[in-house]
This record gives sequence, C-alpha cells and structure tokens, in this order.
Amino acid sequence: MTNGPSNADGLLGAGAPGQLLRGRVALVTGGGRGIGRAVARALAEQGARLVLNDLGCARDGSGRDPKVADDAVHELREAGFEAVASHHDVTAAREVAEMVTLAGTYGEPIDLLVNSAGILRNSSLLDLAEDDFTAVLRTDLIGTLLVTQAVAAGLKQARRRGNIVNMTSVSGLLGNVGQANESAAKAGVYGLTRTSAIELQKFGIAVNAVAAIARTRLTEDLPMFEKVRGTLEPEHVAPAVVFLASELADGLSGVVLSVAGGRLATISLVESQGRLKDEADGRWTPQEIAEHFGSIARR
Repeated sequence: MTNGPSNADGLLGAGAPGQLLRGRVALVTGGGRGIGRAVARALAEQGARLVLNDLGCARDGSGRDPKVADDAVHELREAGFEAVASHHDVTAAREVAEMVTLAGTYGEPIDLLVNSAGILRNSSLLDLAEDDFTAVLRTDLIGTLLVTQAVAAGLKQARRRGNIVNMTSVSGLLGNVGQANESAAKAGVYGLTRTSAIELQKFGIAVNAVAAIARTRLTEDLPMFEKVRGTLEPEHVAPAVVFLASELADGLSGVVLSVAGGRLATISLVESQGRLKDEADGRWTPQEIAEHFGSIARR
C-alpha cells in the first residue's frame, strides 16, 4: 500500500529511481537511537523523506534532550537524505498534533509511520510500582495510539493510502520475567495493531507490527546479550520494517513479523481445534473439562 514504484535497485542515493519508498513521507518515533535510528536510516536509503522524532529521554522515560533527534537528523542530512527533527512527546496529544504538522516541510501528509518510541522500567511483578507500570503503558501503548490516530486521520482527510508499522515485542506476546509492564504494553500494541488493521483497511491504510530482539540501550544489559556480539543488532530489524512499509507487502495487514538477527518468523494467536459438547445444552461441568482438557487444547 504505497505510492511509489515497487522495484528495488538496492540502497541508492536519496531520490534515486527504483527505490522502494521514493516519494514517501515517513514519521519515525523514537528515531534517535537504537532500532528507531536504524529504521530511519533504512527508510531514507530507500527514498523516504523523514520526520525523525525523539524526546531524548533516559531509558526510564525521565528528562528531555533535543540533541538526540538533532544529531540523528544531522547524520542523515550529511549523507544527503531529507530529514527534519521532532522533539515532541508521543504521550501528549497536543505535542503529537504539532509533530504531525512537520510534514508540511515536504508539502505532503505523512503516509508512513513507524511507532518505535519506548521506555523500560523492569521490575519483578510483586515489586512493580504502579507509576512504573503506567509510565511504560503511556509511552509504549498510549503513545502508539495517539500517533496512529493523528497520522491515520490525516491520511483519511487527504484520501491517501499509507502504512503503519508498530513495535511490539516477544515479551508482550509470550511474557518475560521482570517485564510485566513491558509485556502488558506490548500485548496492547498487538491488539491495537490487529484492530487498527481492521478499521483502517477501508481507507487503504495497512497496519502491521514487528517483534524484534536486538541489542539497544534498553536491552544491552540483559543476560542474553552478554555472549552474543554482532548478530542481534538494530540493523537486522530495519529491512523488515522497510518490507512492511513498501509495495512488497501489499495485501498484508494485521501481521506480526518476528525478527531475531537472521531469523524471521510470523507470530499469531492460534485457537485450538476445541471440542464441542452437544449434550446438556452444551454446558460443561468442571470435572468434564478436566477429563477432556487434552482434546480441548489440541491444535
């Protein structure tokens, strides 16, 4: 669901013919560091003009530093790409509205959104403070909602097709020790992705998600990265986002693409075959559920 040509001639210079995203205007939240920065660079290399957003906060969401977005944009411009910096907070509706207007720099609405902004406040379930739970939900889930609404509303008004790629996570879909807040927020992003895909389809807007495992400032101190070097990097994630943002993924919406280094997979919720009871008006007793649970859960 794109407006540009579908053939790719590799990573050419800005504006070169044959690029997957030539002519597109892309907003990348959390684009100053980690996965967001790698994605922003990959989109630019494929011809997209960028609004690169990053609050420049600490890992836990505290503070603001405009230099984070400014440095990323400077690097892109030095390489010959088009980019403008946004220092807006994705959790504040007023700031989100201001951020979206930056697309006026290019004279066209944002037609490609990557929701990559996120924070981390890990804690065991029983020690998790309510503030640490809600802070992660505000950034990872509510931020994704607010930016999605703003971009989709603009595309609807302009009668333009578009693509949205959300960042969910394996912990959100499968759970993880010490990440109840992250898991809840990213599971919410999954549900939001699925419903957005259904509701926005009639406007020609595709909504997909990526569940990535990569070394970033949010994850580098996790035990799994202690002995793994160079194989689980943000640069492994970026091509998956480019794919979902381009005509190569036409017809795909509501899909979650899992990326872990060189391994790609799709993740989805799967219902078992189940078992039907006809007798007693279909009412099961607890004992019958226990007796037949194996066949009920069989896939």
